[in-house]
Amino acid sequence: MPAGTHLHALTIDSVGSPSLWAISVAGLVVLLALDLALTRRPHDVRMREAVLWSVFYLALPVAFGAYLWWAYGTTPAVEFYTGFIVEKSLSVDNLFVFMLLLSAFAVPSALARQVLLYGIVGALILRAIFIALGAAALQSGTWAFVLFGAILIVTAGKLLRDVLTGREQEVDVSSMRSVRLLRRFVPVTGDYRGSRLIVREKGRLALTPLALAAVAVFATDIVFAVDSVPAVYGVTEDPFLVFATNAFALLGLRALYFVLQGALSKLRHLNHGLSVILGFIGVKLILHWAHGIWSWVPEIPTLMSLGVIVTVLVTVTMTSLYANRRQEAVPESANEPIGD
Repeated sequence: MPAGTHLHALTIDSVGSPSLWAISVAGLVVLLALDLALTRRPHDVRMREAVLWSVFYLALPVAFGAYLWWAYGTTPAVEFYTGFIVEKSLSVDNLFVFMLLLSAFAVPSALARQVLLYGIVGALILRAIFIALGAAALQSGTWAFVLFGAILIVTAGKLLRDVLTGREQEVDVSSMRSVRLLRRFVPVTGDYRGSRLIVREKGRLALTPLALAAVAVFATDIVFAVDSVPAVYGVTEDPFLVFATNAFALLGLRALYFVLQGALSKLRHLNHGLSVILGFIGVKLILHWAHGIWSWVPEIPTLMSLGVIVTVLVTVTMTSLYANRRQEAVPESANEPIGD
């Protein structure tokens, strides 16, 4: 059987018609404009506000998936929901880094929402670029499946290594090249100036720490895009669905940050689960490539992928809660007298 017979690398069918692309992009721009309008007045985000926005941004992909089911059938809808779960899981992990960056820059709570918005806009731009590159790679040949699979397996190994060595929570702002470059060529104010990124000080333009925080978040977005785009291409080869899953996952990220701000540190096993998910998708991509060459090589169907991903996420959540309860019980038992 000729190589690539079973692969769709050269002819990728997409549910994204020009009109659906236009509507989706227009809706994305409207939502981002609304977010931008709401962040023009810095304020502390209350839990009720964050929860309402989180529910809204979770309802959007559910409704969109239902539309895909009705208009295009089961397969695109299942691929969309599976890809969304993968992207949302990775975005929750990204929140750990965002939290550490905001803390490292001592960003006032009233300005945190604005920094996160800059990060989301930057992430959307970068994801769009990587999605286009990924689609071009898939069109050029089946080698892209091996490349994407290798990237995910290497990323899974690095993530697991960082977890085992305890380095996944470390963010050294001073070592970030983008921040060092800005500080080298542009003066930086010693304090925040409200929501302003650039101010004039002593006759010269100077950046505020808010601008440095935004640049740092944008720099980390590049790393996240390298991981997330190949991961969702392991679920679906449709560029429109890849774009949609990334957009929906990122839109609700800012509100979810404030909802999970206290709970994020308690998901201690999340990175363990993400390393398993990324490794699993990487193997799936390589098996998909190999199946086109040797028909006897098995493929992993999307429904099975969805089941594995959900099972892993539920498992690491339960083990994290169990580990937290055990840790909370240790001081109490340690204070009990051993004997007379």
